[in-house]
Amino acid sequence: MTSFLDISRDGAIVTLTMNRPEERNAISDVESCDEFVEACRAITADTSIAAVILTGAGASFSAGGNLKKMRDRSGFAPRENPIATRNSYRRSVQRIPLALYDLEVPVIAAVNGHAIGVGLDLACMCDIRIASDKAVFAESFVKLGIIPGDGGAWLLPRVVGMSKAAEMTFTGDSLSAEEAKACGLVSKVVPHDELMPEARALAGRIAANPATALRFSKRLLREGQHVRLDTLLELSAAFQAMAHETEDHREAVDAWLEKRKPVFRGR
Repeated sequence: MTSFLDISRDGAIVTLTMNRPEERNAISDVESCDEFVEACRAITADTSIAAVILTGAGASFSAGGNLKKMRDRSGFAPRENPIATRNSYRRSVQRIPLALYDLEVPVIAAVNGHAIGVGLDLACMCDIRIASDKAVFAESFVKLGIIPGDGGAWLLPRVVGMSKAAEMTFTGDSLSAEEAKACGLVSKVVPHDELMPEARALAGRIAANPATALRFSKRLLREGQHVRLDTLLELSAAFQAMAHETEDHREAVDAWLEKRKPVFRGR
């Protein structure tokens, strides 16, 4: 079987494309999860990368799990063994939110089609979500008699608020792209053919900034979701002290004063 993730790079921008369109980019095997984890590890380690785009090949972003494997108990849920299933989730799909949500580099989800179940939660693991006007979203686990096993119950309320997250989780109802924008699930909806150009343009505006400041800023946004203000201020002071000593900071100040475009070197 081909790799689940197609990885391409353009300068400081990496694009991760879920590339099993014949399966609607469903995530249903340990190898797919391993690819996500390894990609996140490699991107974090490469300080020349400043932005990431996550999207899907074909008509779907990701349709979630593979229902045939779910029926045959050949996916993450071994046959009639709850303990084995619990451990399977821990070793497989639950590694993705830990890797993708904590990826140091800003991540844009370019949602090109169906983002269902795990697919929706994948989008919520990203920092920014933009959608094709053909996109459809659903936290649909309950319709299959299961629950969000990939961290969706933690992720979704932080994106759309508790009331909307509860409505989506308890009903499993689908949202159109415009409905997703109205509740803050995505920040922008664009015509389908303009999705990737829009994502690349946004990634380019992000990558134009100093890489160290971007990574520090993302970490502060993440930590700010669950720590006290005084704790975040202490962390901000520490990050700011390091940022002030970077060459890119000095270049940014000089360029601003000299009314020229800065040249950042990631140092």
